[in-house]
Amino acid sequence: MFTMNAGNSVKVDQSVAAYLATLASINLNDKDLASLTVDLGNIIKYIEQLGELDTSGVGPTFQLTGLNNVWREDKIQSQLPREDLLDLAPDKTTNSVKVPKVL
Repeated sequence: MFTMNAGNSVKVDQSVAAYLATLASINLNDKDLASLTVDLGNIIKYIEQLGELDTSGVGPTFQLTGLNNVWREDKIQSQLPREDLLDLAPDKTTNSVKVPKVL
């Protein structure tokens, strides 16, 4: 499906575009399929250009905004009584909410 040319560049042929369109459940005519093939080829060329960048001095970036997670202390807070919550359930059994079997 994908072919490599002499410069180790990936070339997308029309069968790849047709396969991806099938996976995406998209019906394409021949003109749109040809256009998609060109677009996919351009995307792969761009990705290959990114691979040529020297990133040896760049560390991984996990957070761009500088925001930190806000954590709260995990402590027990007041709750509704179990009986009140069970009264809200559509079906219940002894101290439990009854749900349909899932197999």
